[in-house]
Amino acid sequence: MFSFFSIVIIILAILLIVIVLMQQSKGSGLTATFGGGSMGSMFGTRRTADFLAKATWGMAAAIAILTILVNGFFLPKGSDAESVIQQGTPTQTAPANPGGSQPAK
Repeated sequence: MFSFFSIVIIILAILLIVIVLMQQSKGSGLTATFGGGSMGSMFGTRRTADFLAKATWGMAAAIAILTILVNGFFLPKGSDAESVIQQGTPTQTAPANPGGSQPAK
């Protein structure tokens, strides 16, 4: 289930990037580069901007909610569970005599 939600979040993030790039900026944005004139004439200029703005907020909200849900469902259960950071890294001891040579005096 974790993999499914992770894939959905990644797909939503990619769609969010595309929608943000399609929005009109001072230089007409990516919409003009890929034939945004047809999209503007289909919805109308103002309605296109409203649609893209609402889609941006919707995608961002969906990503935030899914991230919180995934985090809530996949946290370790119980109070004695430790995270990887709390466990620390295993300590390794260096060999006393590396390479088998005698120490210099």
